[in-house]
Amino acid sequence: MLNENVVKLLKAGMWDLATCANGEPNVVPVAFKGVTPDGKLVVGDVFPDTTLKNLAANNGRIAVSVYDAQSLEGYQVKGSAEYVTEGELVNTFKAMVEKMFNGAATAKGALIITPEKVIVTTPGADNKKEL
Repeated sequence: MLNENVVKLLKAGMWDLATCANGEPNVVPVAFKGVTPDGKLVVGDVFPDTTLKNLAANNGRIAVSVYDAQSLEGYQVKGSAEYVTEGELVNTFKAMVEKMFNGAATAKGALIITPEKVIVTTPGADNKKEL
């Protein structure tokens, strides 16, 4: 589902996470993120209170947008998220966040996002095409 171009852009670019609950949309940029070898997206939990509330209210439904501002290549990944508070993934994000913020902040957990759809957002003939 995540082809080489999608993975490359996800690894290089900033992500915007979008969730919704009770008709109120929420979108946040994330910097602590990654792609697992099996094609799941992972996000470190630093400040996502509204995101977590929305996920609890909508059965984990989430969308991720990533794009390159220079080339305008972009993708939207839709799927479901699971929140975890223990394990190697969480420990990795804790170390990363604590280093960046010199111990002033930490990751409390991580979102593991299972992609269900990937949609091209790049302007052109393939725009809106599902991969």
